[in-house]
Amino acid sequence: MNGHVKSMHFQQFMELATIPFSSALLSFLLVMAVDSTRTAAASRNQQCGNSLQRTSNLTRLVHKESVDLIKTYKASQGEMSELFCKVSVNNIPDPNISGMEPSERIVSIYTHLQAFFPHLKRVYEQQTDLQLPTSQLLTQLNHVSGHSKNLAALVKIFYQSLFPNLPVPVPAGGPTTLPPPQNVFQQKVYGCVVLKTYKEFLSNVSQELKTLRSQVCRRRKQINTLLLRMT
Repeated sequence: MNGHVKSMHFQQFMELATIPFSSALLSFLLVMAVDSTRTAAASRNQQCGNSLQRTSNLTRLVHKESVDLIKTYKASQGEMSELFCKVSVNNIPDPNISGMEPSERIVSIYTHLQAFFPHLKRVYEQQTDLQLPTSQLLTQLNHVSGHSKNLAALVKIFYQSLFPNLPVPVPAGGPTTLPPPQNVFQQKVYGCVVLKTYKEFLSNVSQELKTLRSQVCRRRKQINTLLLRMT
C-alpha cells in the first residue's frame, strides 16, 4: 500500500515536471493577481468604511456642540434672545445639501462648510466685543470652529479616497458675502441666525452620511465581490 502511494506521488510529480515553464509561470501569476485583487478590494472597502465612520463621528460631535452653543448664545444675549433667531437674515449659507450623485453631494457638504467658516469667524469677532474675555460663549465658538475645520479636512479626504480621478472640490461662487457693519441688535440677530442655520446644516450632513454609507461603501463592496467571483 505504501509502495502504491509513493508511486502515485512520483507520477504526479513527473506530470507537474512535464508542464512547460511558461504555462506554470502564467498560472502562478494568475493566482497572485487574484489574491492581489482580493486584498486590494478588501482594503478599499475597509478604507471607505473607516473614513466615513470618522467623518460621521466628528459630524455628530460638532452637531452636539452646535446645539449647546445655541443655548449658551441665547443665554448670553440678554432680553429678547428667543426672538433673535426668528428674524430673517440675507446671505446666510443654505443648510440644504445639493446634488444628484454621491460625488456631487460630498462636494456640496465640503463647499458648504467652507462657506460657513467666514460667518462663524464674524460671529466670534462680534461677540468678542460684546462678551467678557472669559465668556463661555467665546470658548464654545472656538471649539465649534476648530472642529468644523477638522471636519472639512475629513470630508475632503473621504472624497479623494472615493473619487481619486475627480478634481478636489473648491468653494463655488466666489468669496462668501458677509454683512456690512451692524449695530448691536443686528449683530445679535445675525449671530443667532448663523448658528441656528449651521446647526441645521450639520443635522443634514449627519443624515446624508448615513445615506452615503449604503450608496457608496456598501455598493463598492458589492461590486468588488462580484468582480472577485468573476475572477
